[in-house]
Amino acid sequence: MGCWTTSCDLGHLKAHSKVSVFFTMILIFTYLFYCLTGYCDSMPSPLYVHQSFRSKLLPKEGKKLAHWNGSIVRELPEQDATDVEDEKRQRGLGYETYNNLSVSNNFGTKEFPQAIIIGVKKGGTRALLEFLRVHPDVRAVGAEPHFFDRFYEKGLQWYRNLMPRTLDGQITMEKTPSYFITREAPSRVFSMSRSTKLIVVVRDPVTRAVSDYTQTLTKNPGLPSFQNLAFKNSTTGLIDTSWSAVRIGIYAKHLENWLRYFPLTQFLFVSGEKLVTDPAGEMGRVQDFLGLKRVVTNKHFYFNQTKGFPCLKKPEGSSRPRCLGKSKGRPHPHIPAEVLHRLRDFYRPFNMKFYQMTGQDFGWD
Repeated sequence: MGCWTTSCDLGHLKAHSKVSVFFTMILIFTYLFYCLTGYCDSMPSPLYVHQSFRSKLLPKEGKKLAHWNGSIVRELPEQDATDVEDEKRQRGLGYETYNNLSVSNNFGTKEFPQAIIIGVKKGGTRALLEFLRVHPDVRAVGAEPHFFDRFYEKGLQWYRNLMPRTLDGQITMEKTPSYFITREAPSRVFSMSRSTKLIVVVRDPVTRAVSDYTQTLTKNPGLPSFQNLAFKNSTTGLIDTSWSAVRIGIYAKHLENWLRYFPLTQFLFVSGEKLVTDPAGEMGRVQDFLGLKRVVTNKHFYFNQTKGFPCLKKPEGSSRPRCLGKSKGRPHPHIPAEVLHRLRDFYRPFNMKFYQMTGQDFGWD
């Protein structure tokens, strides 16, 4: 059956139009698919401007970058990075958004940490890690992985995937203070790498216990008094070493467990007190221990009288200086002097042994 030339031409045009739209849609969906799977991240882009597809979807999870003396440094978090929410983000999203120098998912490689801050809780580990992250050759996980104490069954590959990418000359680090008191942790770290450098931030165990109690009290206002938890019998003054706030401070006992696997030369013991009074001095020791150039110096710090500890000075391009989150520097509740005196007597022999083991007198007695 014949057709008019004009009507036939219109039919052919409509058919071609449908085919063009169909192929265009295929190209669009193909492009979106590759972007979603990360292929787009491999395309060239300016080193410090590149932003991964994930960070575009999740801008709140990333941390702002600021220029400091020509280097890129990550600003300190406003909130305590060890909260439960960090662990949720860790297990659900990985750590690409926590990188302090992350420029692309395809720059560098993921390595097992060459150094780990293994303790102690409420000793100053968060401050130390954030001070270290100012250094351009340090790449560190933001939240606490808890691999060697809670998630070891997930395997080493899972652990390595949590690490930020590093370039040649950079070192990978993480911090989980509970490793120091975990019986299985030394053998597990040794199985990963017997050359791992171990950093322990220690603090007067009496002050540390009170700080530990204060943190718990803010989350659980109905908690019994400090003295009720610290003593098995308040009349006899028998200390309850089953209470974690007391047990953590018996440093010599925990160190003995670690020395079964690692020589003392692979440890650095950082004074939590000096990290407050002389942060640049302690950071010098840490950088030397890690084999790093002394980049983090006195010029990076100022003492915040309100919080009672040092903060990092304002990086170039930032509106104000940055301190650790609101959870740091809480005022401690009043503890009777007699309670503190008895607790100090309890810790004294353990402190003396710890001084002897480490070759350092921390001046707690």
